[in-house]
Parts: sequence; C-alpha cells; structure tokens
Amino acid sequence: MDIRFFQVDAFTNRPFKGNQAGVCLLDSMPDDDTLTAIAAENNLAETAFVLPEKEGYRLRWFSPLVEIPLCGHATLASAHVLWETGLVAPETTIEFYTLSGLLTARRSEGWIELDFPARESEPTVLPESWQPMFTQEIINVAYSVDRYIVELASDKAVADFKPDRQLLLAHKCSITAKASADSPYDFTSRFFAGPIGIDEDPVTGSSHCSLAPYWAQRLHKNDFFAYQASARGGELKVVLQGDRVLIKGQAVTVIEGTFRV
Repeated sequence: MDIRFFQVDAFTNRPFKGNQAGVCLLDSMPDDDTLTAIAAENNLAETAFVLPEKEGYRLRWFSPLVEIPLCGHATLASAHVLWETGLVAPETTIEFYTLSGLLTARRSEGWIELDFPARESEPTVLPESWQPMFTQEIINVAYSVDRYIVELASDKAVADFKPDRQLLLAHKCSITAKASADSPYDFTSRFFAGPIGIDEDPVTGSSHCSLAPYWAQRLHKNDFFAYQASARGGELKVVLQGDRVLIKGQAVTVIEGTFRV
C-alpha cells in the first residue's frame, strides 16, 4: 500500500517554525497498529490520517504512542494539504469526522479557521510533586478536561520556565500568562504532554480550546491573539463563541513523499 505523505509546519507562515504535523492521505483506513507504527516512524507530535467519507473526511490523529482525541495543528495541516493539492476547492469548507465530533476548516483572509469545542476549567491546586518545579510566582491553577492550567505572573516567566520531564510524565499541563503591555499578543503559553509521549508541544491548537474560556473570564474579552512560546514558536488567532472556539493559523508544507506499507 502506497500512502501519500506530507509534513507541514502549522501555526506559522515560515518553514521550520510552528508545529510539525504529518498528514497521510488514505484510500482505505489501515488497522490501528499500522497507524501507530507510521506515527512512530514519523516521530512527530501528531500524524493525521485523512480518508474521504460522506461529504467530507474521516480524520484521526496519532502521537508516536497513542491515538489522540483532539488535535489542532494536525487538523490545520490536513486542511492545508487538501486545499494545496487541489483535492478540495479553495472556497469549500472542509468537514472532518473525528473522535471529537464534527470539526470544520475554512479559509479566512489568508488564515485557516478551525471550529473546535470549547473546554471549560475549574479551580484546583497544583500537584504537590510539582511544587519544586515552579520557582516563579503562581497566579492561579485550574484543571480542564485532562490537563492543568498554571498561570504565571508574566510572559517572561512562561518563556523562562524549566520543565522537569519526569515530573510531567503523569499529567498534561499548560503554563500561561497575560502578555506584557508592549506585546502584540493577549496571552502566551507553553504545553507539555508527557503522558502521550510529547515532552513539549511546539504549538497546540487543542490547548487553546481550554485557554480561550480561561482567558475570556480573566481578560473580559472573547477575541485573542495568542503566542505559544516554545523554541519553534507559533501564532494563533482565537475567538470564543459560546461553546465553540475558532482557532486561526497558517501553514507551510516542507516535505512531500510516499509511505510504502
């Protein structure tokens, strides 16, 4: 079986920035072991598998270890590839059938806009084992679905944070802060996903499904320009609309080839 493969840098308009995603265009869906093996071979945060279905596409995401229930950057990359290859007309909204329900992607003023579910959070306390890792001032701690949100005092504190890989193996975690007054952004963040084999994800669409409602309450607005301050870095436009989050980003294809399975 030959599978068309693309590697895309998502949430950036420049190669070698943003978050790397693999995109595999399928004629039929392989078994889960094969999907996991392909994702492990890519060794990227996520590989997306895209199969035509109904009026849209079945979309599944795999890390090198497990299937993922929701992934923003690989969805962005998949939409980018479908438009770039001409499989979908530029003006057409793409419907993806996923583990998180129906997700859509459309082009909007040079950006790709994803329609994702919003994820609320509740106040909580920091795991006791993590306390030595957070030497900076902690403003607030919350928990959203499957991850902690730890708010620090400044965007510099987010950028300077030194993660402990072993401590972060047990839980996913977003660290975030309101951006400084001279920044073009509203807030910054970083995301760590040790339980699924990702020490630090460069730019994470799904984490902004939680961060948008979180910052809407704290900044009293629903429209954000966000920056994920990983080593690669990436920009997102994020809009909270009721129980949905619109996440906008750009993407660049850097590799195209064939998997022979």
